[in-house]
Amino acid sequence: MKVGIIGLGLMGGSLGLALKDEKLISCVSGYDLNKEHEKKALELGLVHQILSFDEMKKECDIIFLAIPVEAILKVVTQLTDIDENTTIIDFGSTKERIIEAVPLSIRKNFIPAHPMAGTEYSGPEAAFKSLYKDAVVVVCDFEESSEKHVKRSVELFSHLGMKIIFMSASEHDHHVGIISHLPHAISFSLANGVLKDEDKRNIIALGGPTFRGMIRVAKSSPIMWSDIFKQNKNNILNAINMFENELDECKKMVQNEQWDELFSWMSDARKIKEIL
Repeated sequence: MKVGIIGLGLMGGSLGLALKDEKLISCVSGYDLNKEHEKKALELGLVHQILSFDEMKKECDIIFLAIPVEAILKVVTQLTDIDENTTIIDFGSTKERIIEAVPLSIRKNFIPAHPMAGTEYSGPEAAFKSLYKDAVVVVCDFEESSEKHVKRSVELFSHLGMKIIFMSASEHDHHVGIISHLPHAISFSLANGVLKDEDKRNIIALGGPTFRGMIRVAKSSPIMWSDIFKQNKNNILNAINMFENELDECKKMVQNEQWDELFSWMSDARKIKEIL
């Protein structure tokens, strides 16, 4: 099979590296609006070749969309002339808005997927081959996709060493709003607050492992994450409200010196170690 990857940053570049080692893949082609990314992807060996968007539609059996979610909304409308045997797989972090944007004529070709993988870094230089190994990939609303395309995508995900789970798009967007998107909102907020209240010397001197762990994802691409917040607005707002309520409980217990209650509240939170 011939695979095309639209978007040659961390996600697309890492996918290219992994797919180049797969025997069932004969060629991995790349395309990116940023021509420097295309050049760097070739230099780093992330793909075998660069194709134009139109060439990719004609030559590839599978096309991955590894681009920001707002860009996916536009690109899917330009894929209506693909062959019925071409599989389109999107790697967006939201699902409902993307599925709504897919033209009905190619919905059977379309596999809405979200790999729970990534780092705070971006661009082709950030790519590494093992990004997807052992990562969970969520496939949504697969009943609307052709069985042929579902089987092809599942086979490919399995060869990459990914763990596949299925759920509806609405369930996905709700759950990732809490478990994935909210932590980014917290990290961006913490980073902005610290930058306003502390000088660089204190941040460097006192920013130990706890702070660095909390702040890590604030280094993520604002292009990607502002798009995600836009598309998953309601779920993220609900998640922020939930977090605000818990933080307010903490604040009240500290203000009122309710140390026993605070201890109990912290002990309840510590139960998360039984899961993760």
